Parts: sequence; structure tokens; C-alpha cells
Amino acid sequence: AGDGDCGHTHARAAQAIGEWVRARPPPAAPAPLLSALADLLLEKMGGSSGVLYGLFLTAAARPLLSRSDLPALGGFQRGPIPRFQPPPHFSQLDSLHAAAQALHALRSPGAELLPVLAAAVQSAEAAAEATRHMEAGAGRASYIGSAQLLQPDPGAVAVAAVLRAVLEGLRG
Repeated sequence: AGDGDCGHTHARAAQAIGEWVRARPPPAAPAPLLSALADLLLEKMGGSSGVLYGLFLTAAARPLLSRSDLPALGGFQRGPIPRFQPPPHFSQLDSLHAAAQALHALRSPGAELLPVLAAAVQSAEAAAEATRHMEAGAGRASYIGSAQLLQPDPGAVAVAAVLRAVLEGLRG
């Protein structure tokens, strides 16, 4: 779907994060880490993906500035991403929205990060797969005929892959 720009954009992000981690240790506290990643992606990733990831990470960091517990992280839905129209969009917003909804469970008493994050990953993956049957209304994929759209939206798939990598990194 589209012209391959999504892959190039995500490759730029991965390269920038790798260079950043090799140059200095990332912040250990959650809020500064998420804020630094947001700034890095806004600067280096480019495109709408960089903006959306930057907004998502900034929204996640904001409630963690005053406290760093799981309910605070689960409360990030008051940030910019949830203000977008709810899916379906045939875009990475579908996966971001699904993940944000699942992460809301962190606000529940006794919530544990890894199971909630695993549910967020599954929600993002399901939302990405659901884009396979949608017609793009915006973005590069909207420039080609819907009969040619045989794959899920690459941005939605990338969001799910990034979240799965975070989950696997935390498990490892």
C-alpha cells in the first residue's frame, strides 16, 4: 500500500534510536525516556509517522512527570492521540488507538505492566490486520485503487511491530 515511504521512515527512526543509544545511556526514568524518544522521533523520523509517534510518546510521558506508577501511565489517554477521530482509518492510527485503549487497563488496581502491554500488542496487531479490508481515505495508500490493496496498512503493522519489540525487550 503506497510507495514504500513507511518502511524508509521507520528505518530512519530505528537508525536514529540506535545512534542515540550508542552515543549516551538513555534516561532511566520513564518520563524523561519517553520525552527524549518523542523528541528524537519528531526530529529524525519525519513524516506523519514521526509526528504521531512523537505525540503518542509525549502523551505517555506527561502523566509520568508527577508520578511514575502504572495508573499514571494508563491515564495518558487524555493526551493528543485520543483526540483524533476514532478508527477505522486504514492507517497507523488504528493500531495506536487500539493500543491506547488496551493500555487504559493499567489504571485498574493490581494491574501488571507485562500482561497489559501484551494485550495492547494483541489489540494493535488485530487493528493492523483489520486494515487489510479497508479502503484508504487518506495518505499515500489512498492514491492507488482499492482493488490493489492486498496487505494491511504498513503504518498500522509497524506500530504493532514496535509495540511487540518493546514487550519482548521488557520480557528479556
